[in-house]
This record gives sequence, structure tokens and C-alpha cells, in this order.
Amino acid sequence: MSYTMSEKILANASNKDSVEAGDIVMANIDIAMTHDLTGPLSVQSFEKIGTPKVWDKSKIVIPFDHQVPADSIDSANNHIIMRKFVKEQDIENFYDVNAGVCHQILPEKGHVVPGEVIVGTDSHTCTHGALGAFSTGIGSTDMAMVFSEGKLWFKVPETNRFNITGELKDNVYAKDVILNIIGKVGADGSTYKACEFAGKTVEDMTISDRMVLANMAIEMGGKTGLIEPDEKTIQYVKKHSTKPYTVFKTDLDANSLNIIDIDVSDLEPQIACPHNVDNVKPISEVDTEIDQVFLGSCTNGRISDLRDAAKILKGNQIARGTRMLVIPASREVYSKALDEGLLKIFVDAGALVSAPCCGPCLGGHTGLIGPGEISLSTSNRNFKGRQGSPDGKVYLSSAAVAAASAITGRISMPE
Repeated sequence: MSYTMSEKILANASNKDSVEAGDIVMANIDIAMTHDLTGPLSVQSFEKIGTPKVWDKSKIVIPFDHQVPADSIDSANNHIIMRKFVKEQDIENFYDVNAGVCHQILPEKGHVVPGEVIVGTDSHTCTHGALGAFSTGIGSTDMAMVFSEGKLWFKVPETNRFNITGELKDNVYAKDVILNIIGKVGADGSTYKACEFAGKTVEDMTISDRMVLANMAIEMGGKTGLIEPDEKTIQYVKKHSTKPYTVFKTDLDANSLNIIDIDVSDLEPQIACPHNVDNVKPISEVDTEIDQVFLGSCTNGRISDLRDAAKILKGNQIARGTRMLVIPASREVYSKALDEGLLKIFVDAGALVSAPCCGPCLGGHTGLIGPGEISLSTSNRNFKGRQGSPDGKVYLSSAAVAAASAITGRISMPE
């Protein structure tokens, strides 16, 4: 018999010889992540279960990233709840307000390796499938079960494998590829399916670029986003982690596999227009004045994104009437950008550089837009109220388009 990556990983995690799409399995969890926003409910639910100690204190990762530093009494209280839990349970992997965004921290700090089952109380936990893990978002009360037992049930998903080919043009990036795919299949085009990304175009991408693809699998309904490990993956893992790992790959004749061919040879920069991620148009069809640019998030806040933006912003000024917020995805990214002089380029251009956090991505405490304002963002969602006022509008783009647009004050193609 032939099987997909997801089927193989979940079979391994549930101690079965094989499973198929549609099967219900109880899988052992390798890494469980919760953060300052969703964590308190997980902790309160865990306490109601009555289990005195978590199943494995070394496999729980708790970063603070959504409301950092605390911007209200409620968020400060959430931090207190989580710090108390960390201390009582002796959680080994705790990252306080200075560390950065959870989905950047986990791979950076070596918590993610191929073949694992990873869960997080955040929908974009699917990001970690870029390293060949089955990684998915779960609810806070489900996480309480994981804290207690180290297991969780899953329905084994079918797989949509996006076979991506073609050489990307200048100023076209992984963000444009995934926006284009979401625009084609729709917000529900892969509901509860594993989204695999394969093909020569993906093989040529860096690990950071692959994370962009996996990160946004959820925006087409995906249960997880996956990329088969290759030599780039192994080198990344060896650099960041000492954990053992197992590489699983999809059999192309698997029964539950649906292959979708995507040619990106003629792709131009893509823009997701309000108020849905699948409302995607080529940049040549979008000419909109903007009030704010946000460069950051777990989608495009990595060092490669900051480099792409700085290259365009160097020697230029942000347009009068437009503001730009730059938030590196982690302290490590921030430090690299500082060493490379990128932060000075942003500041000299007139941008506001903030400490690593989620920022305005989830209507957080930093950089919200007001009624009638328009934001161009490198993040992953543009729903009503996502970055502040429900009467504002959010467009999504790559880091390069964001930088070029900050200079012109309207959504613009990079020169």
C-alpha cells in the first residue's frame, strides 16, 4: 500500500503499522505550544481535569508574543497566570516578552524536527510543517487534554499536493505564490486536508520561504501545511536542534492524494484585497492609497523579509501621510537586522521599529488602524477588524511590495 506524509506521520505517532484518510487515531504529541493569549484558558481547563503534573514538562513550549509587553490589566493578569503555571509545573521551554513570535521561535530554538506531531493553540501552528512535521492548531481545552495525557485524537486528513513549477520573476516571492494558490482554490478549497507543497519551485526556496507557504495553509481551510524534508531541511535542523527525527515522504500513488499543478512562471506580485484572504488580484489591478504599512508577523517577519524591504527603502523616504511599522519576528531576527544595519535603514526612511511581537496582526496593542483607514500588511489575514477598526481595510502583500508602497503611499510594484 501507498500512503501520504500525513498518514505515515500519524500512523507512527499512534503506534500503528498504517492508517488511511478518514481513520480516527489517538496520536502521541511531540510538542505542545500555547501562548499568552490562548494559554490561560488551557491552564484553567487543565486545572479542572485535576491532573497534578503535566505529562512531560520538556515537551511544552510557552512563548509570550500576542500582547507584549502587557498593554492592559487583563493581559498583565494573563501573563501572571502563565508565569505561575510555568513555575508550578517547572516548564523547561518558556520564552518571556523579549523573545518574539511563537511560530518563529519554535523552529529557531530547535523544537521542530521532521516526522513529529506538533499542536499549538494558534491556527498558524501549521507553519512548522515546512520542516516536515504534522503541525496543526487546536483549541485551548484540547490543549488541556494534551497537558494531562500527551495525546490527542485526530481524523487522518486527505491530502492536496500543490506541485509548483516555474521560475519566479524578479520581485515575486513565496508570499505571492501562496496568495495565488489561495485565490485559485478559495478559502474552503482544502478544508480539513493536508496541504503539501512540492515541485521544483519549492525545492529552490529557502526554509524561510517554505515557512510562508506552510503558514498560510490554514487560509484555504487546511489542517496542516507540509513540505517533504530535503537536504536544506536537514541542514537547518542540524543547525538548530539536537533532537532525533524521522523523514517521511508521500507516495505519489497514495489513494487519498490529489495533485494540483501550479505554474508560476508568469506570476506577478499578488495582493489579497479586503476582506478575505482568497480575494486575490494581481498588483496591476490594484491601485489603492494606503495609510499604514505593517512589515512583520509570523508570515513575513523573518530576516530575509527585512533584507528585501531594506534594499528598497535604502536612501528613500516613506511617503508623507503614510506610516510604516516594522516588527522583526524574533529577538534573533532583530539582532541580525541590527548587526546588518537594516534597522537604521528603516528608521532613516521614517519607519517605526518595534520590539519582536505579533503587533497589529491580531488587533493587538501596537499599530492599529482607525475607521476608514487602509493598511497594507505582510501578515496572513485581512478580515474585518483584524488590525483594528472593523471600518478599516487590510490588504496583504509581500515584504518587497510593502516597502515599495510605503515610499509611494499607494500599493505599488517594486522598482
